[in-house]
Amino acid sequence: MKRAWLGVVPALVIAVGFAVAPGKNCTKAVAVVHPAKGQAVSGVVKFEKSDGGTKVSWDLAGLTPGKHGFHIHEFGDCNCDDLKCTGGHFNPDGKKHGGPTAPERHAGDLGNIEADAKGMSKGEMVDKGITLSGDHSVVGRAVIVHAKEDDLTTDPTGNAGDRIASGVIGIAKEE
Repeated sequence: MKRAWLGVVPALVIAVGFAVAPGKNCTKAVAVVHPAKGQAVSGVVKFEKSDGGTKVSWDLAGLTPGKHGFHIHEFGDCNCDDLKCTGGHFNPDGKKHGGPTAPERHAGDLGNIEADAKGMSKGEMVDKGITLSGDHSVVGRAVIVHAKEDDLTTDPTGNAGDRIASGVIGIAKEE
């Protein structure tokens, strides 16, 4: 049985490499957001190449009212109860934590989203720190929603609290 895997594994590695290769011109990506254990957050986060950066739009439900840290994390592994398997904030340049418009920030520092009294958050932004291809590509990483507001300064996490929801960012179908 082990020999059967020997042929499949290299083919799979090559296929994945082509799917996320830095030269691939990806223009759209999507993350379906699922709750961490004991949470109720769900929804979709979309990414689209645009003039001036990457447009990030979200439609989320099940949040507590108020602000929540909103980040891209290093790994697309969302297979653990506390979501710590996603690693730290995506930080290819080795910078300190900051807000989305700060000159010193992790690429994955997207700031905060705000939920209304019904726990809904819908909005969009254009971010200059992330891309859909190359060294700052978010494809294959995870989007994370935190329990608390990101203070936009405290390194490395912004004091945003627990990870309450996540989604793996994958290439979306071109329309």
